[in-house]
Amino acid sequence: MNHREQIMAVLNKTSPERIPWAPRLEIWYRGHKLANTLPECFSGKSLREVEQALGAASPSRGGRIYRKEYRDIEIEISRDDQYVRTIYHTPKGTVSTTNRQTPEMAKQEIVGLEIEHIIKGPQDYPPVEYIIEHTSIIPTYEDYLAYDAEVGYSGVPIVPIGQDPMSNILWDLIGIEQAYYHLADYQEMVEHLLGVLIEEAQDIQKVTLQSPAKLILYGEHFDSAITPDYIFEKYMLPYFKAFSERLHQQEKLLACHADADTSRLLDLIKLAGFDLAECFVTAPMVKVTMEQARKVWGNQVIIWGGIPSSILCDPFSEAEFKSYVISLFRTIAPGDAFILGVADNVVMEAKFERLQWISSFVNEWGKYPIDRQLIS
Repeated sequence: MNHREQIMAVLNKTSPERIPWAPRLEIWYRGHKLANTLPECFSGKSLREVEQALGAASPSRGGRIYRKEYRDIEIEISRDDQYVRTIYHTPKGTVSTTNRQTPEMAKQEIVGLEIEHIIKGPQDYPPVEYIIEHTSIIPTYEDYLAYDAEVGYSGVPIVPIGQDPMSNILWDLIGIEQAYYHLADYQEMVEHLLGVLIEEAQDIQKVTLQSPAKLILYGEHFDSAITPDYIFEKYMLPYFKAFSERLHQQEKLLACHADADTSRLLDLIKLAGFDLAECFVTAPMVKVTMEQARKVWGNQVIIWGGIPSSILCDPFSEAEFKSYVISLFRTIAPGDAFILGVADNVVMEAKFERLQWISSFVNEWGKYPIDRQLIS
């Protein structure tokens, strides 16, 4: 089986020949390439060629099935060495955002930190709703098909379609620092905005359901402390449950980006109908453990992850690193509903030889079904 076939076997709940291994190397690769510190053997090599040399599948997160176009909105963008400021002029008022983005970040295609969110007070809700209502969702299926062909046998595209409506409010439009104050002080306005976003999301869902994509990434940064279970249950669960049912009718799968502490959300993620938890991160980076997730999810929710990025770096010793990987394989044996990856990304500080060791370990011990008694 090639990498695509291995991953598809897991997604289809059949047996792969061996555990798929698909770490996200973009940040590691891009950072070292810009700093001219790539290992000599990778000089002049593309990211895909580095993945191939590692014997790993490509996470393939570049596929897009739609783009957004604004109507009847004047947009003004200004930049300097540190900041990107965007001003939106609408008949309902003017709103703005500011991102801190250094030239180095721009070179690495890192968006930067949003230090001014578009909603700062009650006066900002009407123009933001106007922007949402005057945003068109344009299918880009040909672009997706071209990307899918480019990925080929090296992976299966996982297609991000943005934030769900409530996460969009919490993380993007208001920002976590102020969102809960707004929920307390302007609950009716927040919930009206949520309704406007859900209307827009129907267009996104329609485009998604009619698209050629199979694996849909929708829902990010669920965190037990920042997006606690009562918020998820009230504002997110009904939305995701309805959408996942529609996706499943079209034989498509729903994934969430599980790069935070999901210890109090495991039951809700399963109940919402998610088929896969992508970039699933565990202790020692967060509270949740692989054992907890397996106990709640069983084989119903596929896990893509399992290697916390921190254990690839100092101060974790070689012994601690290898012990963790061995314990992980014993936990996920026989290997159903599992794709091995690094959560969230392989960072620049990662020791590449540890990634090579994982590749060798998967080659030796990752044949399905895994026998936990044999792993050493």
